Amino acid sequence: MGKILLTGGTGFIGSHTAVKVIESGYDVVIADDLSNSDASVKGRIERITGKGVSFYQVDVADSAAMEEIFDAHEIDAVIHFAGYKAVGESVVRPLAYYRNNLDTALTLLETMQRHGCKSFIFSSSATVYSPANDVPFTEESEDLGCTNPYGWTKFMIEQILKDVCKADPEMSVVLLRYFNPIGAHASGLIGENPSGVPNNLMPYITQVAQGIRPHLNVFGDDYPTHDGTGVRDYIHVVDLAAGHVAALEYCTAHKGCEVFNLGTGQGYSVLDLVKTFERVNGVEIPYEITDRRAGDIAVSYADVSKAREVLGWKAEKGIEDMCRDAWRWQQSL
Repeated sequence: MGKILLTGGTGFIGSHTAVKVIESGYDVVIADDLSNSDASVKGRIERITGKGVSFYQVDVADSAAMEEIFDAHEIDAVIHFAGYKAVGESVVRPLAYYRNNLDTALTLLETMQRHGCKSFIFSSSATVYSPANDVPFTEESEDLGCTNPYGWTKFMIEQILKDVCKADPEMSVVLLRYFNPIGAHASGLIGENPSGVPNNLMPYITQVAQGIRPHLNVFGDDYPTHDGTGVRDYIHVVDLAAGHVAALEYCTAHKGCEVFNLGTGQGYSVLDLVKTFERVNGVEIPYEITDRRAGDIAVSYADVSKAREVLGWKAEKGIEDMCRDAWRWQQSL
């Protein structure tokens, strides 16, 4: 059916997407510098799928390295995950985020152009939506305005891709704006295992549950929400991965640039997630309220009707599944 390059393919979302893409009949090539993942993930993907994966440990911003991959493989489409992804860290290290995230995208697009590869799926984010928008966020909300450098890198790459499509009518680009991916593969073989202190909520919860950390820091309890803590649209990473397969299939019959939200359309607060995790897993999660985190907004959840109507995709798993699968993964480490 074709060969798909996944940049950042051993990361949390990339590895789950690799599994879904392989299970859908495609061959997968992964390019990853392993800066926030582990070399063992390749073998875990192969165990789950029973299929081999071509893997290159490279910086996607390295033009010569990307040229070698495209020379060695006839790449039909690219799914681009590689990039720094922590909101809070991006506020502290903006130059690193702009340099890394923009350079990887530009190098990749230039390499694709030289090799006549015309299909590109971009791992974007709900952080491109301005807090001035009403929730749920819809793809038609063009009031985009980010609250942090991470979000701005996604916004800028989206704009680059829109301009590339205008310049080349043969290009097919899908921008997938993720909400908050959590959970893990049901096998317990792959999941989120960040280097150092977790930047995302769920791996922090699972590390507290396992006794690795003494308590969870909840950033702010004075937001205008039902319990004062921030509300997000949490989506199971396996559902998110299935959205990429739907986007791949859409790419084959589509030209131009199209954007889709990937979420559940349901918002849960930080404490909703903590209490659900405690209930389904029978584990206590001690927490402390701390100051708000720079760059965070009060409420974010998706209008997902466009993905359902155009891609034929919708999230199937609930918040209980997300909590159960994440804990199973953590216990396997």
